[in-house]
Amino acid sequence: MAIDYSLYLVTDSTPAILGDKDLASVVEAAVEGGVTVVQYRDKKSETAGLIRMGKRLRAITKKHNVPLLINDHIGVAQAVGADGVHLGQEDMDLGRAQKILGPDAIIGVTANNLSEAVIAASRGASYLGIGTVYATPTKENTKSIIGTAGVKDILQRLSTMETTIPTVAIGGINAANVRRVMFQSKSPTKGLDGVAVVSAIIAAQDPKAAASGLKSSIGKVPISMSPKSAENQNVETLLSQIPRIVKELGVKSPLCHNMTNLVVQNFAANVALCIGASPIMANYGEEAKDLAGLGGALVVNMGTVTPDGLTNYIQAIRAYNEVGGPVLFDPVGAGATAVRRQSIKTLMSNGYFDVIKGNENEIATVLGESMVQQKGVDMGASTTNESAKVRLVKKLAARERNVVLMTGKTDYLSDGERTYAIKNGHHYLGNITGSGCTLGTTIAAFLAVQRGDKLLASLAGILMYEIAAEQAGKREDVKGPGTLVPAFLDQLYKIAQSASMDESEWLQAANVENLSV
Repeated sequence: MAIDYSLYLVTDSTPAILGDKDLASVVEAAVEGGVTVVQYRDKKSETAGLIRMGKRLRAITKKHNVPLLINDHIGVAQAVGADGVHLGQEDMDLGRAQKILGPDAIIGVTANNLSEAVIAASRGASYLGIGTVYATPTKENTKSIIGTAGVKDILQRLSTMETTIPTVAIGGINAANVRRVMFQSKSPTKGLDGVAVVSAIIAAQDPKAAASGLKSSIGKVPISMSPKSAENQNVETLLSQIPRIVKELGVKSPLCHNMTNLVVQNFAANVALCIGASPIMANYGEEAKDLAGLGGALVVNMGTVTPDGLTNYIQAIRAYNEVGGPVLFDPVGAGATAVRRQSIKTLMSNGYFDVIKGNENEIATVLGESMVQQKGVDMGASTTNESAKVRLVKKLAARERNVVLMTGKTDYLSDGERTYAIKNGHHYLGNITGSGCTLGTTIAAFLAVQRGDKLLASLAGILMYEIAAEQAGKREDVKGPGTLVPAFLDQLYKIAQSASMDESEWLQAANVENLSV
């Protein structure tokens, strides 16, 4: 019989997670809410206590036709009539467990790396529990946090094997990140069969509702980041859609929620208004849940890094992720200090970013390949050629399953499949504080109205922004960076107004090259 591993519950009887609730009652509520597999895990109780609770859980799971597995204790599994066991790397050998329990038993194995996964799969494990994905209080001696990228690598390797084995990811998975985990970890040829959760259900005030919410989220995982990418590859095809998108932005006036540094808030707000968006500068994470429900987009600009700031960023990212709202991440000065590099890791492990925008050093730092310490927020001289830059953006976009923009004299935009070079803009922008930050504001506004193809939305924002800068730079009243700013805002506004009247002559200046072919 095929097992549905989509929502796999691992129990925890510790007061810190379970509280004063009855475990059996929690499990029954969770099963009624949609849990498809239950693993009874209790590292503290004596064997007699394990058997007593195991029998209660077996009665519940049997009534609902849900498999019950026992963590590690084969004798307990036999005593309660469980469907099988789950073995950690330091538990009983898989082969010995198979001999004791027989061919019909479900025997799962934890895999934290490629080697462990391949060995367990080749030796006939029923399924793999892959992780730890994110840090979690339920695991005291986690060997390493592998993230969604690590899960993806394991899935890709498993897909090359002759045997087919179900997989679930475990570690820090909850309602806020479950869709992202399922989506980002999918390799080209194999995805997860489900997720294993602990505190997201066991610690919930309403376990049934928590399970139901998780089950619903799992069913809504997107198949592709950009469903229309196959038909939206040709530059002319992409450009032909941009006037409509610019007009739509003006009509809908989407909320653009900026969590950015004080230096650029005024400039960002003015840019958003000129393109037709509705800006709000709100750095307090408690506001994010209400704002995320308004159909807009979030910009997380890491210009100023503080512990409180990170907490607020994470709260906002999760709020937008929960409702599917677009999030753009600008890792300003990512490579400048150890604090910023660690902050990147913290933010990346706590949310999904639809677009990551940064200069060459910032993108390399996010990818984990930067060997040069960044000087402040400035890029400095480029150290790579075009092919190396293309490789960086494609690799990061493919790993994160999102859109990556590397800014510079030439911008590089990729979703891991399609990659383009954009040669618009004006050199004065490099001498204006916040010009890169406000490009992020512009792109985020477009993400809010063009959700079907995030690369197309990003391209629309880049071109509107950079062509407006070119137009401003040609004006006679512009003598340098100081006079460019007001002229630039004027040109953004003029493009938005012309788009509202179905005029698109401004787009003839677009200089975009398809690097995918």
